[in-house]
Amino acid sequence: MNLAEHIREVPDFPKEGILFKDITTLVGHAEAFRASLDQLQDRFRDSQADAVVALEARGYLFGAPLADRLGLRFVPVRKTGKLPADTIKQDYDLEYGSNTLEIHRDALSPGERVLIIDDLIATGGSAAATVKLVEKLGAVVVGFGAIIELSFLNGRSMLGDIKVESLLTFD
Repeated sequence: MNLAEHIREVPDFPKEGILFKDITTLVGHAEAFRASLDQLQDRFRDSQADAVVALEARGYLFGAPLADRLGLRFVPVRKTGKLPADTIKQDYDLEYGSNTLEIHRDALSPGERVLIIDDLIATGGSAAATVKLVEKLGAVVVGFGAIIELSFLNGRSMLGDIKVESLLTFD
């Protein structure tokens, strides 16, 4: 299945000059959504991960069902003030601003192997911030998966030696 056919492009969102890649049309198509999860599952089946960490909010659409398929725990990373218990924080820059991500302080244990999932990797800011959060808790990132990669923004370089798998690449 050609997943790219199910990605809507929205010009000038969230600000002028950005061509937003919208995955809501992909998740809104049952067969395409299933195919994307099948592909992620195939690529990370042998990761030996203990948990899937996903970024708010669109990363949850893929991270939670992938965790279920792989028989792993699901750990959410959220924007500031959204998690109810004690958290650690990490600031980051993105292509159109800056933000802060949080994870519960007790979400991961030292030595746990973690797979990080998001809908898109662009500049790599939120991905790198999530890696830092995982590592602050003593866990090890064994892979990063995304539906879309905007390769012209070179976000992959922010993740060093971490295995990065993207289902679609836009130059």
